[in-house]
Amino acid sequence: MAASEFSGDLVAVWELALSDKLHRIEFEHGTTTGKRVIRVDGKEVFREDWMFRLVGEETFKIGAASCVVKIEAVNGFIYEYTLEINGKELKKFRENQRRNLKTWIFTLTNAPYRVCFEKDTCDVWVNGQKVDTAGQFGDDDDDGAATHFEIPGAPDYTAFIKAVSSGKQRQGIIHILMINGQQIPEAPPDC
Repeated sequence: MAASEFSGDLVAVWELALSDKLHRIEFEHGTTTGKRVIRVDGKEVFREDWMFRLVGEETFKIGAASCVVKIEAVNGFIYEYTLEINGKELKKFRENQRRNLKTWIFTLTNAPYRVCFEKDTCDVWVNGQKVDTAGQFGDDDDDGAATHFEIPGAPDYTAFIKAVSSGKQRQGIIHILMINGQQIPEAPPDC
């Protein structure tokens, strides 16, 4: 991300979809003072007001994710800023998240909900809170497996994520969120 896209010391803004929610990361870099400020969701998580070194790396965490902002000189006083998460550049991390994380966004009882399912751990997150789950296997091949959970704030609703075969080798398993017998459409990536 090139610095010319922003005014003042704000030089980069990234959005990062994790299991708990969509995070906004802002990075300020003073190219004369070396000042560096990192904000996650509007909250300052790192600040250094004066540094002699204008390039380098700053590390911080978002939950369990380890993040690094890299500052590199491109030409003279033009800098490039990249974000790495768990050792992967943002683009590669997002590709992995698209394969591993399924997300649904919907409204229930006039309240917004975001449900995330981590395929590698089978963890379910509802509005940023990891919830207890119970697995259940179907009686035949068409039933697949289901991960049942309660929706905080809506205990009268039955919710489960069903894992069924797509019937296509390249596509593999499909995960479907069902609430009170209704299928909820999956959200677009990076939500």
